[in-house]
Amino acid sequence: MNWRGSTAVTDRIWSSLPYLLPLVEGLLFGQFLFEEFPALTVLLIPLTPLLALYKVIPFFSAIVFFGLFLLVVRNTNINNFIRFNTMQAILLDIVLFLCRIILEILAPALRGGLILETLMNVVFLGMLAAVVYSVVQTLRGQYAEIPTISEAVHMQVR
Repeated sequence: MNWRGSTAVTDRIWSSLPYLLPLVEGLLFGQFLFEEFPALTVLLIPLTPLLALYKVIPFFSAIVFFGLFLLVVRNTNINNFIRFNTMQAILLDIVLFLCRIILEILAPALRGGLILETLMNVVFLGMLAAVVYSVVQTLRGQYAEIPTISEAVHMQVR
């Protein structure tokens, strides 16, 4: 849906960049998928510099998270399209964080078996689908509407 008028190409590009946050955070859930299909690791090559920053700088993900929230989402001088997509990426990251907590609680009971691997693969593939959908819609200049998450974003970004 594009209900605020047309968006510039630069706004579309800036709006798609925050989706790197849930993409990088969600790679943890894909560990079993990457072990099963090593050829998929080729897809991670463009993310290598960003992954290196996550490993070198302590709390880098928290810094990026709060930086995006405070400097982009809460800044009313920035285009609403960019703010909407940034907040949606942040909420996707929060969902991944909650999934990580739930899976850590369930992991001892599941003993690292097939059920745990399946749950982690489902979370990874769901996150990947949401990110790809959102980036494609954003690059098309349309608002990526993900049920429940987009409703929460609309409440935060006025």
